[in-house]
Amino acid sequence: MTYCLGIVTKFGLVMASDSRTNAGYDQVNVSRKMYTFVQKGEKVFVLLASGSLSCTQSVITLLQRDFDKGEGLATATGMYDAARIIGEQVRRVADMDRPSLERDEYKFNVHFLLGGQIRGERPALFLIYPQGNPLQATEESPYLQVGETKYGRPILDRGIIFDKTSLEEAAKYALLSLDSTMKSNVTVGPPIDLLAYEVDQLTITHQRRFNAEDTDLTKIAMRWQAALRQAVARLPTIRFPAAPQKPEESIQLVETAGGETTS
Repeated sequence: MTYCLGIVTKFGLVMASDSRTNAGYDQVNVSRKMYTFVQKGEKVFVLLASGSLSCTQSVITLLQRDFDKGEGLATATGMYDAARIIGEQVRRVADMDRPSLERDEYKFNVHFLLGGQIRGERPALFLIYPQGNPLQATEESPYLQVGETKYGRPILDRGIIFDKTSLEEAAKYALLSLDSTMKSNVTVGPPIDLLAYEVDQLTITHQRRFNAEDTDLTKIAMRWQAALRQAVARLPTIRFPAAPQKPEESIQLVETAGGETTS
């Protein structure tokens, strides 16, 4: 399992992912799930991958091969076009591998989050499904997730506001969302890759990997836990009635053989 998320605000993008690809009793595998494609001053694409590692690696390899030749993502004139280009490669890999996978009862299951900016456009965030079709984040729903999403979603729902959340705040929300997920699910784990992209930079300058022992990540997690407990302690007192209320007893009428009724 995995957990990747992207956040888009008026100030830019934050992309984050864990690195755990397998978590069995006797084997834990780690692999990077964040990939970047940059034409400095022109285009910046950040891609997060979830699902079958072999299939996502195939998609990334095809995208990188074309990008290095000035094709594929290098030719995209808009973020929607970039999402469609990725979708085409997803379908290409599906056509190659799905028959063999399904013959052995394996499901073709890959998802990608694409964040980035092309000169002349605003930054945008997309989710690309296994069928290759894209979904775009909006101002009303300014974040997207793939993988083990449920544990890290509540804090994003309560905290992220498109036109108010700064990049620094969005990065903290992303780390807390991942921390909450790792706390509750062993299949999501470090290292954590975090990237913050400021609008109109058109290059990548803020990117970091957090290992399990990273002091900053540990400090954020511990302070958040302490702050959460303090916040709960300061909530209004829950008032209960002085005496427990007994539910009204229901009286059933039973008809006897003689036609009379008794309770």
